[in-house]
Amino acid sequence: MITDVVILAGGFGERLWPASSPENPKQFMTLSGGLSFMQSSIFRALSLEVSGKIIIVTRADLVASCVKQGKEMAEKLKSEKLLKDLYVLSEPSPRHTAAAIMSASLFLEKIEPEKKHTVLVLTSDHVIEPVSAFVSDAKKAATCAEDGNLVCFAIPPTEAATGYGYIKEGESLTADTFRIDSFKEKPDAETAKEYLASGKYFWNSGMFAFTTDFLFDEMSKCTPEVTQAFEVVKNGSTPEVKRVDSIGVIEGWKELEAAYSTTPKVAIDTSLAEKTSHASCVRTTFTWTDVGSWDVFSELSDSVCPHVGEVEAKDNFVYSDIPVALCGVEDLIVVIKNGSALVMKKGSSEYSRKVVEAMKE
Repeated sequence: MITDVVILAGGFGERLWPASSPENPKQFMTLSGGLSFMQSSIFRALSLEVSGKIIIVTRADLVASCVKQGKEMAEKLKSEKLLKDLYVLSEPSPRHTAAAIMSASLFLEKIEPEKKHTVLVLTSDHVIEPVSAFVSDAKKAATCAEDGNLVCFAIPPTEAATGYGYIKEGESLTADTFRIDSFKEKPDAETAKEYLASGKYFWNSGMFAFTTDFLFDEMSKCTPEVTQAFEVVKNGSTPEVKRVDSIGVIEGWKELEAAYSTTPKVAIDTSLAEKTSHASCVRTTFTWTDVGSWDVFSELSDSVCPHVGEVEAKDNFVYSDIPVALCGVEDLIVVIKNGSALVMKKGSSEYSRKVVEAMKE
C-alpha cells in the first residue's frame, strides 16, 4: 500500500500567464470556481487513506499559500488526518524534481525511521478522474514499487499529442504493469502519429511510486552526485516542525540548505527514471490531463465570463476580470487578469513561455 504522498508544487506560473504568476502559480487556480488544482491533489492523496504523511514541497514564498490551501481543505472535509499529517516543506531554492523528491523522502525517514515508506509522488496541476480508478491504480503501483521498481503511470494516448513525453512499452510484468522499454521526449507531429498508431506508446504522467530504500540505493547508482549532496541531510538532525494554522511547516532546515548548495539541478526523469533498469509502469484506468496551457484550460473550463459582448464572433474563450467586446474574430483565447492581457489564437499555447519572457524584457 502507498504509505505516504508527496505533492510537488514549485511552479512559476508561466504557462497560464497572466492569470497565474510566480507569486500565484496555476496550482492555486480553479477551473470553474471549485477546488483549486492543489486542493484536488490533496483530496486525491487523502482518498488513498495513507497511514503516513502528505507532504507538499514548494518554494519558500509559497509556503503561506500552501498552508492556506491545506487548512481550507481540512475544514471543508472536516479532516483530522490533514490537520495531523499534512506538511509543507520549504525548499531553499528551486533545484528541479530530483532534489524536491529526495528532500521529502529524507524527511519521512527522519520522522519515522522505523517505518517502511512506499511513496507516491503527485503534481499539483493535473486533472484526474474518477478518483476511485486513481486509488485502484495507485494500489497496483504500490505493489510494483514494493517489488523493487520505480513505477510510472502510463496514460493511453487519445490523440497524437506533441506536448507530452512518451513511454514505450516493454515486457509485461502482470496484466496491469509492464517494464519500460524507453522514454521518449516530446515528439514532432509525424512521430506522435507513429506512436499513436503503434499502440506501444503511452503518455508519461509525471507521477511516480517507489520505496524510499529503492530511491536512495538506485539514485546512488544512477546519479551519485545527487545522493552525495544529500548525505549531509541523511546524517544530520531531524528538522524542527512548526505548526501554522494546525498545518506542519518545515523551513530553515540547515542541512537541507547545505544539500541544495551542491546538488545538481536535475529532474527525477533524467536522474533516475531514464537510467534505472527497474523502471516500470501501471496501465492507468483513470483519465488524466496536464493543465499546462490555455488551450487545455479552455477545453476543460465550463465557467462563462459574464461580461462578454460578441458581434460576428464565434468559438472564442474569454477569461477576464473586466468586460470584453469581440468583433469579427474567431478561435481566440483572451485572458485579462492581474492588470495584464493575453490575446492568442487557439492552438498557439507553445508560445506562452516566450511571451512571458518578452513581457519581462
